Amino acid sequence: MNMKRLLLVLFLMTAVLLTITACGGNTNTVADTVDPNAPLDLAPTVNVATVAEVKDRDDVFVIDVREQWEYDEKHIPGVTLIPLGTVPDSLNQIPQDKTVIVTCRSGNRSGQAVDFLRTQGFTNVHNMEGGIVAWESAGYPVEP
Repeated sequence: MNMKRLLLVLFLMTAVLLTITACGGNTNTVADTVDPNAPLDLAPTVNVATVAEVKDRDDVFVIDVREQWEYDEKHIPGVTLIPLGTVPDSLNQIPQDKTVIVTCRSGNRSGQAVDFLRTQGFTNVHNMEGGIVAWESAGYPVEP
């Protein structure tokens, strides 16, 4: 094979590989991929886009573990307030037959709550990454 033909073959193979790589990436959003009737299979930590997509489902329960005054300033519509310090005494308010997503201001307290809930036998519990700060930064609604 002469040099020109070899270079042409290498060029074409590179072009094909680049096309496959560029087109093969998963660019679907949660809205494109989550069947509203299918059971959820979420990662331990979920982003705000995922929470926005699933939070109003009947099989999802979202908890805000900030303090009452923080919640009163602004919160994600439809979430349930259970301040972090009261979580151990509020286990009966948290359903074990639903997907539980926990949020706070930045993701730290909610991470602590998730860890605690897992030690108490909750298996379908998830931390919302970035908390209400990330939620608001992404342009999702909050209410007083």
